[in-house]
Amino acid sequence: MEAALTEPRIAPLNAPYPPDAQASFERIMPPGMEPLVLFRTLATCPRIWEKFRAGSLLDKGPVPLRLREIVIDRTCARCGNEYEWGVHIAIFAERAGLTAAQQHATVHGDADAACWSDDERAAIRLADALHDGAAIPDDVWAALRAHFSDAQILELIALCGFYRTVSYFCTGLRLPLEAFAATFPT
Repeated sequence: MEAALTEPRIAPLNAPYPPDAQASFERIMPPGMEPLVLFRTLATCPRIWEKFRAGSLLDKGPVPLRLREIVIDRTCARCGNEYEWGVHIAIFAERAGLTAAQQHATVHGDADAACWSDDERAAIRLADALHDGAAIPDDVWAALRAHFSDAQILELIALCGFYRTVSYFCTGLRLPLEAFAATFPT
């Protein structure tokens, strides 16, 4: 993969933002935090920004925060998306109870790492299977069925797909890392 450049391929919006973009940034960003470069870049095209926001899965759904973050982090890591992985680690890892070893394992480990529970292993295997072949082998499906409801399985699949799309944006546009974000462990 090509190294990230300091300037993204499409210039992000700068403040003052158009009123509609400002309103959406205020709804999704924590108070006092600047909008992410990803958001400011996608908001240069209102249609893409609207569709992107509509696909977001960060609200309270059937998948608990910890599991959601493991799947997001694993998907982003497998896609080489240090930008989004780093944002999620910085913002959500502590709240999700992810240890340093688990954060490391999302990048350099696999589902068999000792730090994962059985349900977490099933979710990581799903993320890996979808990344590697865009399919869910029968053994992975059986593990999912043993741990998750239909609604949870659908959400896990959607998380993998959405964050693969996020990865296309981040790596394809060569977005610079956020100053507060974590970087891939070595």
